[in-house]
Amino acid sequence: MRNSTLQMIQSKVSRPEERQVEMRRFAKFATVGAMGFVTQFILVNLFVQVGGVNETLANATGFIVAVVQNFFFNRRWTFPESQSRDAGRQMVQFFIVSIVGLVLNTIVFTVVHTMLEPMWNSLIANPRVAHAVSYNFALCVAVGVVFFWNFTANRLWTYRGLGKERDLAAQAAVQSASNPAVNE
Repeated sequence: MRNSTLQMIQSKVSRPEERQVEMRRFAKFATVGAMGFVTQFILVNLFVQVGGVNETLANATGFIVAVVQNFFFNRRWTFPESQSRDAGRQMVQFFIVSIVGLVLNTIVFTVVHTMLEPMWNSLIANPRVAHAVSYNFALCVAVGVVFFWNFTANRLWTYRGLGKERDLAAQAAVQSASNPAVNE
């Protein structure tokens, strides 16, 4: 899926400078995603290790908190020009994308954890440590898979057309400056 995300970026933009802008956005989105991962990782481990919460429920709860955090950081830093748009609508779009992401995350998390926990138990003598390694490994795989879905879907839907708006505004400014009749 990673290649398809990068191919989507390249197909959306034809000029090298546009590609550079999109690749910077991708890097910023990845940075925000990494911060969200840290939040989710901490919450999952607190809920499971301290609170005794089921891993799948802890994962879903951590994911939701990370999504809220990521929305605000992405709106302000990754896609700052999106602040001129209706925040409520963007939030709804971001959360719809994230709900699909949560479903994907939960499926991947559950499958990886369930399939690999016996392996971890055979490799690690302490069952509690093996269990923690298993669900943390599953968390890493799930977050990695869902990251590419989130970027692609949010860029194509939640934050679509942002570069076009900037380009149209720049074109209008150039036309206005070069056409004195418009300015009078």
